[in-house]
Amino acid sequence: MSTLVAYFSAEGTTKKVAEEFAERIGAEIFEIVPREPYTKADINWKNPLSRCNKEQIGSKDVPVVGEVDLGKYDTVYLGFPIWYGQAPRVVYTFCKGYEWNGINIHAFATSGGSAIGKTAEKLKKYVSNAASVDAKLVRSASEIEQV
Repeated sequence: MSTLVAYFSAEGTTKKVAEEFAERIGAEIFEIVPREPYTKADINWKNPLSRCNKEQIGSKDVPVVGEVDLGKYDTVYLGFPIWYGQAPRVVYTFCKGYEWNGINIHAFATSGGSAIGKTAEKLKKYVSNAASVDAKLVRSASEIEQV
């Protein structure tokens, strides 16, 4: 079995951390891409009518592009920016599309100021049957290895 680093990045911060970490540990990488890409206005959390706010508050599914063969992995590092103390809805939609039986999930999140909150707890309902789920707020790839 092997390791996968799957990530969603809205502005490139999480992407940079995920790519550096995947290279460091020799893992395969998969970018979680929303079918409808986010614009700068879409991710303006200060606007109560922005797309990201509507998705988070309304618990809306956000369809993703592409698939990954999760059956090849026993460990998945799942990266994303923190939105409202949790993963963005696009990450939950991605997770709902797979069987996580026996996979260890290590979520890592980047943030401009939000705390990790109950990210792992909220993620668990979307990755049922995972062997384990934990989450950590990070600023760099070197901090992920301590998850």
